[in-house]
Amino acid sequence: MKVLLTGSTGFIGQALLARLSVQSALDLVAISRRPASGLPAGVAHAQIAGIDADTSWQSILQDVEVVIHAAARVHVMNDKVADPLAEFRKVNVDGTLNLARQAVVAGAKRFIFISSIKVNGESTAPGKPYSAETQPAPVDPYGISKLEAELALQALAAETGLEVVIIRPPLVYGPGVKANFLSMMRWLSKGIPLPLGAIHNRRSLVALDNLVDLIATCIEHPAAANQTFLVSDGEDLSTSELLRRMGAALGRPARLLPVPSRLLEAGAAMLGRKALSQRLCGSLQVDIGKARELLNWSPPLSVDNALRKTAEHFLEHQTE
Repeated sequence: MKVLLTGSTGFIGQALLARLSVQSALDLVAISRRPASGLPAGVAHAQIAGIDADTSWQSILQDVEVVIHAAARVHVMNDKVADPLAEFRKVNVDGTLNLARQAVVAGAKRFIFISSIKVNGESTAPGKPYSAETQPAPVDPYGISKLEAELALQALAAETGLEVVIIRPPLVYGPGVKANFLSMMRWLSKGIPLPLGAIHNRRSLVALDNLVDLIATCIEHPAAANQTFLVSDGEDLSTSELLRRMGAALGRPARLLPVPSRLLEAGAAMLGRKALSQRLCGSLQVDIGKARELLNWSPPLSVDNALRKTAEHFLEHQTE
């Protein structure tokens, strides 16, 4: 089976490529905007200038049966463009639909779209997780563009018979993670006291290995066709608990000060960092029951083992 993967040099794409390259039944084509080096043996590569409504995929899609679309214009903090939603739409909506349409013409059977939990929204009430059936309520331009892409793909599926699989991950972590998760590990490794010891929220995360495993399952599983799946590690953590368990994985016990979350939220609002306080203090839970039932899928890696792998990579590369 020939499988095309976009975003092959990204955080998710690299891990997925490594996983799929050991499956002898798959013929892989990795797509990226940058030159690719160190690809697994036997993986073909094609470089493109970008992904939008005008990208030509015709020659690349020859004989491809499954497209895994992991490339996207990702969520950007403090976006400076005049119209962020228009920029997200160029890649995440127009570019996605253009690729899917050309995949149909080329004879592809399945299109796996890596979406985002931001399609559902930004927060949940404790004990009331999002499910795949929850009415979408995106807040920011990134989430809106992902929802619009999902709807366009579903319409194309109804029109053409293309099997569309949508996966909405929450925050993804694992070896090589960047952004806020990397900052958290740096703070913990330096023993910096953090005022986050009294936060009793619940948040779903997904280890990179667990997300990759679900994507790999969806390549051929018949029950995945035309379904939307939420994914997580199956164990939700408070911010305080995450810091303590990450500190244990790093061998540096977390130094957490029990500052009430309401004071943190008030302080963050005064500093114009309300979004950050929401991520630290608010809850965002997802229900993965649909993937468990339809696909007989469970996260293969526990939270503690995933944190340990993430910590080991960080400790090996922290001087780089």
